[in-house]
Amino acid sequence: MGYAIAAQLAARGARVVLVSGPTALPVPHGVERIDVQTAAQMYEACARIFDSCDGAVMCAAVADYTPARPSSGKIKKNDGRMDLQLIRTQDIAASLGVQKGERLLVGFALETDDEEANAQAKLVRKNFDFIVLNSLRDEGAGFGTETNKVTIFTRDGVRHAYPLITKTAAASAIADHVEEFFQKTAVLSEKNQRKNATETSC
Repeated sequence: MGYAIAAQLAARGARVVLVSGPTALPVPHGVERIDVQTAAQMYEACARIFDSCDGAVMCAAVADYTPARPSSGKIKKNDGRMDLQLIRTQDIAASLGVQKGERLLVGFALETDDEEANAQAKLVRKNFDFIVLNSLRDEGAGFGTETNKVTIFTRDGVRHAYPLITKTAAASAIADHVEEFFQKTAVLSEKNQRKNATETSC
């Protein structure tokens, strides 16, 4: 899904930097890729490049927890029980949401219970401009397929539901909303400039 979105945005003229975990997928045409292997590395890469971006689409399924004491070598088995202690990883989306300012921030949610309520709560909690809810209730949607079923919720309470479509088509719909955001931002900026010019002339 992330690669499909990157390809759609690049095809529309955006300069796209794709922060990606290990994958066999080819880099979309015109996209710059930064390769990472851990959640910590992904956080560091996103935090580093966000200042130079107009926005970010946060669609990676990053692990919420990581081993507290990772081993540098093989852990030999024994007859006793092994307890694994986990600690929280850095919340990349929430971190960028704090510093986003006027930039666009798009989030993703994959829920199994109270899907829409949880997605809308996450939209507010992480300061997203809109959020894409992934459905797992329909066959052919979610991970490991070429299709997806998404619902987009905006900050102003608008809900856009899409049927089961290809991930390319879903990415195109998401790119439409990204474009619409920047078009509205440009119009508001122009109106403010005109207002300031009028006030100055008066």
